[in-house]
Amino acid sequence: MGSITTVSHEARLLCRQNRLTNTAGVAPGYLQANLLILPGEYASDFHNLCLRNPVACPLLGMSSTPGNPRTVKPAGCIDSADFDVCTDFPKYRVYKGGKYQESRTEIASLWTETHVAFLIGCSYSFEDALTAAGLPPRHQRTKSVVAMYRSNIPILPAGIFTGAHCIVSMRPYRLDQIDRVREVTRPYLSTHGEPVAWGWDGAKQLGIADITKPDFGEPQIFENDEVPVFWACGVTPQIAVEAAGENIEGLVFAHEPGHMLVTDWTAADLENLQSSSI
Repeated sequence: MGSITTVSHEARLLCRQNRLTNTAGVAPGYLQANLLILPGEYASDFHNLCLRNPVACPLLGMSSTPGNPRTVKPAGCIDSADFDVCTDFPKYRVYKGGKYQESRTEIASLWTETHVAFLIGCSYSFEDALTAAGLPPRHQRTKSVVAMYRSNIPILPAGIFTGAHCIVSMRPYRLDQIDRVREVTRPYLSTHGEPVAWGWDGAKQLGIADITKPDFGEPQIFENDEVPVFWACGVTPQIAVEAAGENIEGLVFAHEPGHMLVTDWTAADLENLQSSSI
């Protein structure tokens, strides 16, 4: 795995100090992660959900030991000498009985010795490559949160997690740019890979009726001849929690959409990540 540098650590420190929110474009070159934390008795079901749905829920890492918020496996993901999953995301969401309760800047006061954390790949991770290819994402230019939508793509069930559908993120591009966009993002299998749909017909096929009203994030501005391009999104586990409802006892935590963890992995680590078994 790549060496740990102060760039990623400094980003996490800013999040811990509540000085950083939207992490799009933060710490270029470092992979970012979505989050789901749940009581340990449901960890096996959720782990299986990730393995069965690697595009929507690509698993980057998880707690090394249940109840320990400071260590993550595999090694190299995070410098565990100075890390706490309860504080190092900019903002968290709290769920109870499958229902969203509140947003918080820390969850240390709610954490229990049974909780297990999962880090899920995030599409922010390939945005540096898009920018380098002359295809900067619109939300980075406008300093907004990427638009995210509920889709009709079903998620393969695992244990208590049944009946959920995939969330997709959207970035506007021209039709003549889409082949290049697909080429650039395709290698990033651990962070959702290439788009799952594009164009106005693609939006309809996904069941998205109004592109101006995302379910998460903020609406994006379309320029001349641009169409929506959609990727699977790591907010999907939150929808799986909603679908599980009262089958989950105890509190569940997730990241606030757009507010990610900056890991110590770089794009150079992708090949090892994709061949690793967690």
